[in-house]
Amino acid sequence: MKKYRSNTYFNAFTGLMAALVISSVLGTTAVYSGEKNTESAEGWIDLFNGKDLTGWQIAEGGPFEVKDGTIVVTGKRSHLFTKDEFKNFEFKADVMTTPGSNSGIFFHTKFQEEGWPKQGYESQVNVTHKDPVKTGSLYNRVKLFKTPAKDNEWWTQHIIVNGRHVIVKINDETVIDYTEPEGATGYPSLGEKGSFALQAHDPKSVVYYKNIKVKPLAD
Repeated sequence: MKKYRSNTYFNAFTGLMAALVISSVLGTTAVYSGEKNTESAEGWIDLFNGKDLTGWQIAEGGPFEVKDGTIVVTGKRSHLFTKDEFKNFEFKADVMTTPGSNSGIFFHTKFQEEGWPKQGYESQVNVTHKDPVKTGSLYNRVKLFKTPAKDNEWWTQHIIVNGRHVIVKINDETVIDYTEPEGATGYPSLGEKGSFALQAHDPKSVVYYKNIKVKPLAD
């Protein structure tokens, strides 16, 4: 009788542990640095936890702060870099500009303490700033002089990198379809891992970011 009860308790315990393991695998799983969570059904990883800048590095003492679940970008030039690096991926962020504001989303870049990032590509964030290169452009690569994005309205900026191929979408509208040529100069090849970075451009610009996430793709 005692043996039967012992086995019963053991089986119940092991069943509970198995259920917890299965639940943790199927549910939200912490990966990479900081508090980034995988949405297991589709493989997305949150790069911003909505509370603070865990998992990010600020260069030049930049004016990045978190308010109401968003990253508010305003003030002097500086950049906010992810600590984690990715090679092939889908990246998404919800973005909102205020009139006359300028910012950018860098990818395949590297942390640097000062200056405009020298490595990687910049997907422009600019609707009505005086710079004619508008939201979605690959800065210094492919220029857009019109954009479907609008000031004071949230849009989704979706960047897909697969090898040398880059697609940029604004609210599901493809605005860039670019393949980096062999032997491209100026920016490094897309063939290596790099960080993401958000840009504070100037003191008059105010830009908001939220729901920042990435889905790694196979090499």
